[in-house]
Amino acid sequence: MRKYLVAGLLVWIPVVITLFVLKLLIDTMDQTLLLLPERFRTDALLGFHVPGMGVILTLLIVLSTGIIAANFFGKKLLGWWDHILHRIPIVNSVYGGVKQISDTLFSPEGKAFRKAVLVRYPQKDTWTVALLTGEPENEVTDHLGTNNFSVFVPTTPNITAGFFLIVPKSDVIELKMTIDQALKYIISMGVAEPPRPMNLPSHTNGAEMKKSGTDPNP
Repeated sequence: MRKYLVAGLLVWIPVVITLFVLKLLIDTMDQTLLLLPERFRTDALLGFHVPGMGVILTLLIVLSTGIIAANFFGKKLLGWWDHILHRIPIVNSVYGGVKQISDTLFSPEGKAFRKAVLVRYPQKDTWTVALLTGEPENEVTDHLGTNNFSVFVPTTPNITAGFFLIVPKSDVIELKMTIDQALKYIISMGVAEPPRPMNLPSHTNGAEMKKSGTDPNP
């Protein structure tokens, strides 16, 4: 009986959580329908609410904003708006911090969270999967030099929390797995290990690691 109960839970738990998250997202996006006049909402047009219409409106708003932001006049307008927000007390602290983080994470030119790596943590004889966020600059390099990487080590199973570390480049091994694969690997506590890339041998010798800037036996 216990065997069948566990098998049933393994089927339904991912389904229920997925449906719950999707419903939460759809309900949140449906709030954008409040931006429309009442006569244009599905309640008035069809006589009942159609879940998910807010998703379409949200995508249209985001897409339109992106089109505006990509042209010359749009950049000028957004620059003016950005300047105003930065001059408002309290608002400038919150907006400035969030904008800096979002620009770093989502900008096509940014390198944050573009690579999964192995780093020594929490001690020299153990390793964990981390996400490369960049290279330290300015004051940090005055004390540590320029031969370091900045990495984020997500915690298991809650990857929204973690630790920011500055580690020597010689202690960082770049992985071939994608960011999605790395996050699934971390969330599953090592159970859902990504398959080895087809063009990668079953082991990497010391010469190859040293050539890439990583010494396997420091």
